[in-house]
Amino acid sequence: MNADVRLLITADGSHTAINQTLDKTYHSIHGAYQESQRVYIELGLLEAFNRFADHPLYVFEMGFGTGLNALLTAQQALIHQRPVVYTAIEAYPMALDDTKQLNYDNFLGTDFLASLHQSPWNSPVSINPYFSLLKIHSQLQNWSPSDAFHLVYYDAFAPTAQPELWEPEIFAKLAHLLLPNGLLTTYCSKSYVQRNLRLAGLIVEKHPGPPHKRDILRAVRPAS
Repeated sequence: MNADVRLLITADGSHTAINQTLDKTYHSIHGAYQESQRVYIELGLLEAFNRFADHPLYVFEMGFGTGLNALLTAQQALIHQRPVVYTAIEAYPMALDDTKQLNYDNFLGTDFLASLHQSPWNSPVSINPYFSLLKIHSQLQNWSPSDAFHLVYYDAFAPTAQPELWEPEIFAKLAHLLLPNGLLTTYCSKSYVQRNLRLAGLIVEKHPGPPHKRDILRAVRPAS
């Protein structure tokens, strides 16, 4: 089943979508690009490039959604010429007709968005010479991965909409997927989210967020 969405231009000129079933946006209305760039690229991907300089980078995204986080990652992989193996899970994908209306390629000067959305589910594909994508059509709770990851983008809908995705058991599962010194980044900095990340054995860091967002989180799996 596809998500029931309506597109919206955010304050920085980039699109987001409103999931009309949950009445929640996929990205901040104050700037979809600015939020993704700060939370997932600056705090996550670029730091992971530094920490794991000698390895292809394995990235997992919870919530493929509009494809913006994957698109930005594919762009950075090409710019830095760093191989990225990207796995994303999504239970309710956007319809292709809706994704064709997104303005990200024009906004960013890229040409990957259609390939990201049109690529088959549950089968790896190469998007550019440095970025491969595997989209999993499933709920996170029902997925049993075989890979370990250097970086997790945690981009589920807000706890008010999907509280089951912010519980200690979910973060314990994700912590188990992370390699030593691996990172998890998320836009949600609520105190119980911090607590649940710590219960999973992760070290939690608070960082300044994008516009209109005071704090965001980066959690680190200890080396030992």
